[in-house]
Amino acid sequence: MKTRESLDQEAIRILRENDRGGFTVPTAGLYPFQWLWDAGFTALGWMRIDEARAWQELELLFQGQWDSGMLPHIVFHKPESSYFPGPERWGTHHTPPTSGITQPPVVASFVRWMLERAKDQALAEEKARTLYPRILAYHRWFKRERDPHNTGLMSTFHPWESGADNSPAWDEALARVPVDPHLPPYTRRDTSHVDPSQRPRQAEYDRYLSLLEIYKRAGYDQLRLHAECPFRVASLLIDCVLHRANRDLLWLSRHFGFGDEAEIEGWLRISGAAIEGLWDAEAGLYYNYDLVQGAPIRVGTNASFLPLYAGTASPERAERLARTLESWGHQVRYLVPSTDPAHPKYEPQRYWRGPVWAVVNRLVATGFLEYGHLALAERLRRDTRELAELSGFSEYYHPTSGAGLGGRNFSWTAAMWLDWAAEGADGG
Repeated sequence: MKTRESLDQEAIRILRENDRGGFTVPTAGLYPFQWLWDAGFTALGWMRIDEARAWQELELLFQGQWDSGMLPHIVFHKPESSYFPGPERWGTHHTPPTSGITQPPVVASFVRWMLERAKDQALAEEKARTLYPRILAYHRWFKRERDPHNTGLMSTFHPWESGADNSPAWDEALARVPVDPHLPPYTRRDTSHVDPSQRPRQAEYDRYLSLLEIYKRAGYDQLRLHAECPFRVASLLIDCVLHRANRDLLWLSRHFGFGDEAEIEGWLRISGAAIEGLWDAEAGLYYNYDLVQGAPIRVGTNASFLPLYAGTASPERAERLARTLESWGHQVRYLVPSTDPAHPKYEPQRYWRGPVWAVVNRLVATGFLEYGHLALAERLRRDTRELAELSGFSEYYHPTSGAGLGGRNFSWTAAMWLDWAAEGADGG
């Protein structure tokens, strides 16, 4: 296994090699643009080596923000032909070009973390203060356009938005999406970079792109999509990350004296109760929710533990979640698999159907740590650290063998090493 020092240097090299002049690509070739939640995690890594560059990552991300406040999941800062679907397929007519969907809204929480940890406090105060109104506009977009009936749960209209693209949790909802008979022909680029056994299947991709056509026909009108989009789910990744982000936005509002506390507190009251309504006592897990069927999606995923990160769970439910995760840990070598390893649709090497993701481990571990489950939080950090030591900075990992899967030299995995997982390595 590699030493902490050699891995530190390798992680720094990956961030610098994936730097495209103010924004970081997840990995060369496979993902050549700037992704929303990748940028947030990557900024945490940059904070360890270059604080000004970390803030620049978020500033360039917000160049893609729409007038509505929506923050798109991809910003196409520079032309690049190695990725599909590119800006011409999205047709959003934004400058710079962007996609037309969002992703888990990690930014507010990470801005708070960056501000609290900054060595250059004056720079951090200036940058966070400037970003705050743009983050607030983004959160207002979520509330206004993804929860128009004030249920406390956001409607997610595309598996790509959830961050967990091909999770078994979405299988039934995605199967309802008719493949567009007029779907323009396309050539996937991802499977030329990565073994197809580690990527979503072709039938899923046809539906992903059929959903994109539905978006375009609706003119990206979110309120139309509530009526016209056949894929409508409440995603724990989206809802728990947003709840936590609103808690941290509240903190930023107080810190800077912006005076938005009453509005944000109102959001938190509604969403906290709504997330807790997703608890399943028999399973000892939280479940995603199918908004079309009006029913829980009974597939355990790594997001099932995120109400701890959100801070909505009771201590009793946190204890039960800890027992559930420990039972998963008896079935795999490395936590947290992205799907319950006892579930019949668990696939340990296919993208979000089984592999371990360092970034989700970071969020899950934060939740367990804050609820006082220190040994379990430490196991998640140790497992993440050992995966990097064993297989380098891969996009994701096999939960039993520890093999690196997906893209290599991956920015957010390297960033999680620098920000979190390396602590305690080599006795440090």
